[in-house]
Amino acid sequence: VQLQASGGGLVQAGGSLRLSCTASGDIFGIYDMDWYRQAPGKQRELVAHTTSYGNRDYAESVKGRFTISREDAKKSVYLQINSLKPGDTAVYYCRMGVRRTITAYATTYWGQGTLVTVSS
Repeated sequence: VQLQASGGGLVQAGGSLRLSCTASGDIFGIYDMDWYRQAPGKQRELVAHTTSYGNRDYAESVKGRFTISREDAKKSVYLQINSLKPGDTAVYYCRMGVRRTITAYATTYWGQGTLVTVSS
């Protein structure tokens, strides 16, 4: 199973980006899908989470600006980022809980990260 993240880039403060992450490989089902980010010199933090039931949670610092969504038929998760701030500059990683077969337990897989840089 591989996760491919894309959509990062350089954007001015106040701008928007849409990150995408798509899973490929032998997949029976995908459960939780998350976006994390890691700024230079800081620990990786969870910014948005969605379950297979459609529940969504966000870090306080991004509520009202970030929206996570999923498209199970495409094995994809998205992160719409609006009103970007310089403090949002980080590498953004997607994470999915994946069952490869009907009898397997869910295993965590990570995307390679996509860099978001916000200029002031």
